[in-house]
Amino acid sequence: MFRNHFRIAWRGLLKRKGYSALNIFGLSIAITCCLLIFHYVAFERSYDTFQANAKNIVRVRLDTWQQGKLAWQSATSYPAIAPAMKKEFPEVEKAGRLIDANLLITNPEKNVKFNELKGYYADANMLDILDVDLLKGDRATALDAPDKILLSESMAKKYFGDENPVGKRLRGQNNGYTENLVVTGVFKEYPTNSHLILHHLVSYPTLGKEIRAQGDSSNATETAWGWYDFYNYIQLKPGADYKALEAKLPAFCDRHINNNEWRKKNNVVSELYLIPFSDIHLYSNANQEAEVNGNGKAVGFLFLIAFLIIAIAWINYTNLATARSLERAKEVGLRKVLGAVRLDLIVQFLAESFLLNTLALGLAILAAWLLAPSFDNLVGTDAGAFHLPAKFILLFVTLFFFGSFLSGLYPAFILSGYHPITVLKGLFKNSTRGQALRKGLIIGQFAVSVILITGTILVYQQVQYMRRQQLGANINQTVVVEGPGSFSQDSVYKTVFQPFKTTLLQQSGIQSVTASSNVMGQEIYWTSGVSLVGASKKAAVTLYFLAVDYDFLPSYQLKLTTGRNFSSQYSTDDHAVLINETACKLLGFSNPAQALQAKLNIGDTFHIVGVLTDFHQQGLRNAIQPTCVFRQPENRNYYSIKFTSSTPHETLAGIKKTWDRYFPRDPFNYYFLDESFDQQYKADTRFGATFGLFATLAIIIACFGLLGLSAYNVLQRTREIGIRKVLGATEQSLVVLLSKEFLWLVLISLTIAIPLSWYAMHSWLQDYAYRISIQWWVFALGGILALAIALLTVGFQAFRAAIANPIKSLRTE
Repeated sequence: MFRNHFRIAWRGLLKRKGYSALNIFGLSIAITCCLLIFHYVAFERSYDTFQANAKNIVRVRLDTWQQGKLAWQSATSYPAIAPAMKKEFPEVEKAGRLIDANLLITNPEKNVKFNELKGYYADANMLDILDVDLLKGDRATALDAPDKILLSESMAKKYFGDENPVGKRLRGQNNGYTENLVVTGVFKEYPTNSHLILHHLVSYPTLGKEIRAQGDSSNATETAWGWYDFYNYIQLKPGADYKALEAKLPAFCDRHINNNEWRKKNNVVSELYLIPFSDIHLYSNANQEAEVNGNGKAVGFLFLIAFLIIAIAWINYTNLATARSLERAKEVGLRKVLGAVRLDLIVQFLAESFLLNTLALGLAILAAWLLAPSFDNLVGTDAGAFHLPAKFILLFVTLFFFGSFLSGLYPAFILSGYHPITVLKGLFKNSTRGQALRKGLIIGQFAVSVILITGTILVYQQVQYMRRQQLGANINQTVVVEGPGSFSQDSVYKTVFQPFKTTLLQQSGIQSVTASSNVMGQEIYWTSGVSLVGASKKAAVTLYFLAVDYDFLPSYQLKLTTGRNFSSQYSTDDHAVLINETACKLLGFSNPAQALQAKLNIGDTFHIVGVLTDFHQQGLRNAIQPTCVFRQPENRNYYSIKFTSSTPHETLAGIKKTWDRYFPRDPFNYYFLDESFDQQYKADTRFGATFGLFATLAIIIACFGLLGLSAYNVLQRTREIGIRKVLGATEQSLVVLLSKEFLWLVLISLTIAIPLSWYAMHSWLQDYAYRISIQWWVFALGGILALAIALLTVGFQAFRAAIANPIKSLRTE
């Protein structure tokens, strides 16, 4: 029976080739889009799910409040948290810490050296918490004592080639301190779908040893409740509820953090929250994230678009199938006269729907497999070959069968319900109820299309706004070189840097050279509580610190609202600072001039000599931070080299030659600042491109349905058009007659789409500290584009009908 149904369905598809091709092509595009978006969403939601105990792991987030206002949220927190939580809460099975281990690593035997920026000092417990797959070495002792390091496979090969590195030594240098590290193991490359990038792990006791060697005997890496640069991870026992544990943290904070006099006097309160391990990538956007995380809202938008696109295609099928009811009415009447019951006819029409959808699915799977690499490049993921995890396959199969069934069910019930006598006597006409449904579906299709069009325009506007906005600093024609890490003493460094700088400035095309702790585009991690000396009410605020030399301001063309730059002419400038306008307001000054010569408590007393006009340290997604600028000539994190040459690569070769002369033990790592700064907008640019692509495809699919319906409408009105032409109707009036009904439907869709579009995009824009205002003309433009597209689609068919010979159409009728 079923074989017969599918055989008849196949013959029907071949008989109506144009109708079949239109439906299959539209459905295959929609299913391809759906599969590719599922592929992307599945990868984004797979982050950190590969750990065996991922559902039991959380990371601690630190929220700090000052004067009743949230000062910051940080992904890092205090090093004493993990051991204290392990000791005090029985539901905690394991606890561990990570802190950046950015080292200049050298293999002296092979003269191999690199600045390694993707590694951490790690507690031994972190191997189990992070599920690190150790290929060589003893897991129990790999990180249990100072001066031990684990390498990823690629890093081991980089430093040791094909040799077994276990037991061999590397030299690690960090801010002049040298660590002689023993390689205790090699781990498998850490998966790319993790919120961490792990190239090396240094034993946590190594950091404590380094700090003690620098004269700090406080055991800060174990006991500090003020140094918040540590990632604290907690693994709960099976069955434990992290929300129940989180409810205990306010009392924990009162016991350990908020109970000191300084915090009480300055009205500073800290709170701790637990972020599920698998939520970090998409839903955590705090300060000091280990890597740039994804955007859960953007992923959700794309996931919704997948459903909307495939829904548009199924609406097309339903519309076209019901519109063709007149054409198939006689077929149904004859089948009923010959003995067919309604159930047989329903099954027959559903078989047609499933066959047509299955053919489209086959084409879509092939297209998705071929397009997946290009799509991954567009959205900026490393998901690999096209694949879907089991739960997404189940979701898609459910969606596919439900959609295929539902889109075929209504036409099946309509077609199978015709009365044979009425049909065979030629008294049958399309029902007004069926026409109302088709109109409603067209309105829904174009409402979605308008939402996507306006969304694409607004995403593009926001990205362009961020890129074109004045930063308050000149980052053009700037090469940033990572500073040398091989000097053990600042006094030795000073004797080398000045000759290096002088030699560079003598080079043709070099305009300026300046050293700083950070450069534009970087998040500043160096913060501290600051209060005004002599204020009647002491209240600390958090400022972000930037260390610079004398030439930083003129090199970046930073402007002073009032006051002066640092100068060697003032002996007191060792205790001088500059603040930006945001910090000036935060400190309570009514105007910048009032801040001059005011004194700040920053461990020691510093006086303000100038107020900087606000500048964007990071992209416009982030608010300008209250910044305090120190003069610190020995700082050597980054060198910013301004050049005027039109041949930057030649200038770069000269810089490298000078670098190798003065810093032979340090690798030459550089980047162009404007390119690096623009990377902050890459995710938004990709989202805009992806959004625009799917918006275009959704509109194309909607137009397929409109094209088919308008063509069928013209076919049904062939005699009417012929008579009107004979009676003197012009071609223009016929085009208007045949088009206006569809255009009215598009206009109605605009009234539905505009408020929905405004709400969705307004919500999306809240993620940006600096954002565009949504203008009315965006919706007008979206509506005009939708109307123009609909007019071209419908007008094409109407114009063909209007210019046709009326005698031929009337003779045919």
